[in-house]
Amino acid sequence: MSAPGNPAGSEGRGAVTDDQRRPRRRGQGELEALVLAALAEADGPVPAGWVQERLGGDLAYTTVITILTRLLDKGAVTRERAGRFFVWTPAADQAGLAARRMRKVLDAESDREAVLASFVTGLGADDERLLRELLGHPRATGED
Repeated sequence: MSAPGNPAGSEGRGAVTDDQRRPRRRGQGELEALVLAALAEADGPVPAGWVQERLGGDLAYTTVITILTRLLDKGAVTRERAGRFFVWTPAADQAGLAARRMRKVLDAESDREAVLASFVTGLGADDERLLRELLGHPRATGED
């Protein structure tokens, strides 16, 4: 048995762990995705307070502003002044944002051909078929 004050001994009967006292900390990417999803549900430009309420109010207003500003810097959202505050809108839908992230990763690499070749060879058959259709090059008959 652990000595008093030893964290290993604090998990006995009725003990409250840190996980039970404080909510799980979300990563920046997860918070950004939640904010973008909230903006996507809006009928138009919305203030940060609306986003905060939509997310359940468990995030501080300043945290929501920080996330929106980071998304603005990444080109994922736009903002415009509405009186004394800003209203925010997503710059693209979820597919457009994912494509933007993919392009950003590709742009950061020196050998684009190798990256694209590696990406394409790692695709499953259905994704490869879809990519060929999107590029306007259907598979030749007899290929599988």
